[in-house]
Amino acid sequence: MNFYSDEFLVFFIIVSGLFFLVPFRVRWIVLLVASYVFYGAFGIGYLAAIAAMTLVAYFTALGMDRSPDPGRRKVFLAVSLFCNLALLLIFKYYNFFNASAQSLFALWGMSFHGPRLDLVLTVGLSFYVFQILSYSIDVYRKDTPAERHPGHFALYVAFFPKLLAGPIERAGELLPQFRQNASWDGQRITNGLKLVAWGLFKKLVIADRLAAFVDIVFADPAAHSGVSLAMASVFYSFQIYCDFSGYTDIAIGLSQILGIRLTDNFNRPYSATSIRDFWRRWHISLSTWLRDYLYIPLGGNQVRVARLYLNFLIVFFICGLWHGANWTFIVWGVLHGAYLIAGRASMHLRTRLTESIGLQKMPSLHKALQILITFSLVTIAWIFFRADSVADAVYILSHLHTGWGRIADPGALQAMILLGKTPTDLAIVLSGLMFMGLVHRLEKHENMRAMFTGKPLWVRFPLYYILVAGIVILSLYSVQNFIYFQF
Repeated sequence: MNFYSDEFLVFFIIVSGLFFLVPFRVRWIVLLVASYVFYGAFGIGYLAAIAAMTLVAYFTALGMDRSPDPGRRKVFLAVSLFCNLALLLIFKYYNFFNASAQSLFALWGMSFHGPRLDLVLTVGLSFYVFQILSYSIDVYRKDTPAERHPGHFALYVAFFPKLLAGPIERAGELLPQFRQNASWDGQRITNGLKLVAWGLFKKLVIADRLAAFVDIVFADPAAHSGVSLAMASVFYSFQIYCDFSGYTDIAIGLSQILGIRLTDNFNRPYSATSIRDFWRRWHISLSTWLRDYLYIPLGGNQVRVARLYLNFLIVFFICGLWHGANWTFIVWGVLHGAYLIAGRASMHLRTRLTESIGLQKMPSLHKALQILITFSLVTIAWIFFRADSVADAVYILSHLHTGWGRIADPGALQAMILLGKTPTDLAIVLSGLMFMGLVHRLEKHENMRAMFTGKPLWVRFPLYYILVAGIVILSLYSVQNFIYFQF
């Protein structure tokens, strides 16, 4: 029951109708039942996992909150962390670590045969486990009180708009909103629907059409030259952005209709002027989670340089592993850690170079170069993220220089760019990207809240109708699942 399906449309109309019709004191029941029905539609067995983790976190948090003994509090925290991480390890990583161990022992001429578990990865597992972990740690630190209401806490974990791909919400931000009476507000609901339309436009019109080009190349990189490889790599950067931020816009919009405000998760990440700046703008709820619950406990930047660099690598190794049980994700994460190390180590050298060539006197050009370099580095990393294997990613990177001599041949160039698609397909993709870029220039925040609430009527309504028309007319490709559903 994806956000763009007819089933979800009927589901949400019923849920939102009931939400505003029933008395405020029982609205949490409507949302909780709806969330479990929504999650159960992806697999009835998933409900057992989320219910079990919810109960463990609920009771261990109560134990921490009621106990003045620090040692006893640590025991409750350890139980919560162990249960959640064990679930994540078994369902998501066991077979990966098992296969990696077999390969490692084989290199030494030894055999290792651990039992393989035929388990189906629980959809959205990484997201709600991280959300539960943050809650348990916050209660242990006494940053937030334990939630006494079991229904509200279960809803905090399972709230359906953000359940499958975030944002990763903090308890202190989301739980209090379940106690606020959201009255019917036509303006708020209209703005929420516009956010949903913007997210659907990015997903159906841009991301899924980009996927049609990207999938052809990444399915068989050896069959393509540097022009096609480079184009597919750049297209994937925009595909994953439109796909993931599109989901977030829909989630924020649906929640806004119900009077719930979710965390902003993107802020024009491809306008970043450095990798550090990129991670302030991309998947903000995850990057701040890693900062608060991993990077700072490791010592943050209040350590010696060598330890700081190690912290970078540890944090982004975990970031890569969180995304998936595959070496491609780990390499992607470690590569971002290496980028941060290189940026920190070369900071003074780059400053002197900028001053020596007078680039600081041309701030617009300087910023444009920073954005271009950052985008290029991010795109190189995305190649590992998207590739089926590390070997495929290495092949793409090592063959980006090939075939450029053939661009003088119009027929060859067309074949390398269109990849069997029509010029109309390419024109729609490029037009969609340019429209999105124009909208980003007009707005203040990526999630479009400012655009729909802060701009004049003559800006807001034409934009909304363009989005709706684009979705109806241009979303003709077979729809794919959101990319981040696999995590």
